Amino acid sequence: MPSTILKHKQLRERVENLMGKIEALESAYETMTVGQLVSRRAITHGSTTAIDVFERGERATYSEMDELSNKYACVLRVFGIRKGDRIGVMLSNRLEFPILWFAIAKLGAVMVSINMRYTPREIEFILSDAQAKFAIVDESAWSVFSAMTPWPAYLTKERAIVVGQPAGKVATTLDALLKGIDSSLVEEDIRPHDLLNIQYTSGTTGFPKGCMLTHDYWSVFSYQAAAWDEQQYQRFLSGQPFYYVDGPWHLLQTYRQGGTHYLAPRLSSTRFVGWLKQHCIEWCQFPELVARQAEATDEDGVTCLKQILNWGWGPDTVRRFRKRFRVRTQEAYGMTEIGFGTRMANELDELADSGSVGIRAPFRELRLMNEDGSLTPVGEIGELWVRGRGMFSGYWNNPEANVALFEGEWFKTGDLMHCDELGFHWLVGRTKDMIRRSSENIAAREVESIIRELPEIADVAAVPVRDEKRGEEVKIYVELRPGVTPDDLAVKRILEHARARLAVFKVPRYITFSPALPRTTSSNKVLKRELMAVADPLAGAYDAEERRWR
Repeated sequence: MPSTILKHKQLRERVENLMGKIEALESAYETMTVGQLVSRRAITHGSTTAIDVFERGERATYSEMDELSNKYACVLRVFGIRKGDRIGVMLSNRLEFPILWFAIAKLGAVMVSINMRYTPREIEFILSDAQAKFAIVDESAWSVFSAMTPWPAYLTKERAIVVGQPAGKVATTLDALLKGIDSSLVEEDIRPHDLLNIQYTSGTTGFPKGCMLTHDYWSVFSYQAAAWDEQQYQRFLSGQPFYYVDGPWHLLQTYRQGGTHYLAPRLSSTRFVGWLKQHCIEWCQFPELVARQAEATDEDGVTCLKQILNWGWGPDTVRRFRKRFRVRTQEAYGMTEIGFGTRMANELDELADSGSVGIRAPFRELRLMNEDGSLTPVGEIGELWVRGRGMFSGYWNNPEANVALFEGEWFKTGDLMHCDELGFHWLVGRTKDMIRRSSENIAAREVESIIRELPEIADVAAVPVRDEKRGEEVKIYVELRPGVTPDDLAVKRILEHARARLAVFKVPRYITFSPALPRTTSSNKVLKRELMAVADPLAGAYDAEERRWR
């Protein structure tokens, strides 16, 4: 007992020191815009390679990134884009993507990223919701993009720019616009609280919601990432798509430290470790799927890694990874709306496999709340509310969501946690109706709303099913209208309908037909907890991947 008391006292003292460190980081923070960071790094690290899209043979120094983004900004201005204009950007991981983002930042315009796997319906929804007046589209995505019906009201086809050389004749290419343009700096009054991105996330009310992200959001987010470790990394790897928030903040974290950012064209669980070794990577966000793959193939784990960031791994996975790769891991909690909410400090490395997501991150205040609006007692489970500098500015064009999810400055995350007396948090669940497949968040309501469009379907419920490879898979329980038979034809109709309207990662893998979905007696809502509590969720379901009934 005395030994336990002593250890607890020592831990408390270390946590108090960490809180002092966090306050010092907050005091040392310098306000800047993304464009200012790009220009500053061109001065301090001009000849250093800033980014290397290694499998495309594309790279640029910090000076070149500054000059090219100036040139791209001039092109966009000549094309008619002005401060505040929303631009739909549908690009793969290629050098032009970050350059265009920096150019948009310098111009004061707003980038609306679009998932490369989206269908014409999903693309049209985002462009229409954001009221985008312009679009920049990858050559490989043009055929899908141009198939939108109806065409977004705010976007004329003449205002679309294609990056690359697509097959067939299209309106305007970026290469054609760049001819004869110099790289002089675009003079524009950009402030930290100006909007830079509208980042669409899977919403729980049926369709994605646009998070309004300012220059200050990105500056604070990258500062949280770069300043917390107290060590410099020279070689960073990112395999995440640049159309999500992970890719941009990985790049800005690299910019904060003046290192080289190695950008993979796409995430690959079988090639990721090879990339680490090939490019002598020192820091990366390590996907759990890759960790499982390394375990399955008995990867030797010899790399140049100094640190990895992991999200939501179980303690056993962390222990096995650390033993195999002999590198520090760092747990954290975050989301598009808030950046980092918590991080586990390296000074508490012995707690890396505790399951805790750490203590508050810089610029974040946290509280756990009960459903009745009261504070959750220490040790009990409550919903995490967050406030602080550099969070998102609310949901674009969605006052209902803003009213529902904000209480003053406090944002209601929808995630359930418990917290101990020292400030360590543990994520235990979520109140949001979401499915997490590999690295993608899927709103059950969106899947349901699309499947429910079929006239022979009375109702549908989408739920997560545990999957060893992808974490979770999408399963739907389907209630058919009277007289409709649950046969292979019904399955074919559902899958064809889903594949035409949903990105491939949202299409249900498993389909089960139910005579009647379980419901509450008071509100008639579907009881998903009963659907998720079955002993064998795959028994009797159709497996769309294996094309068979289980």
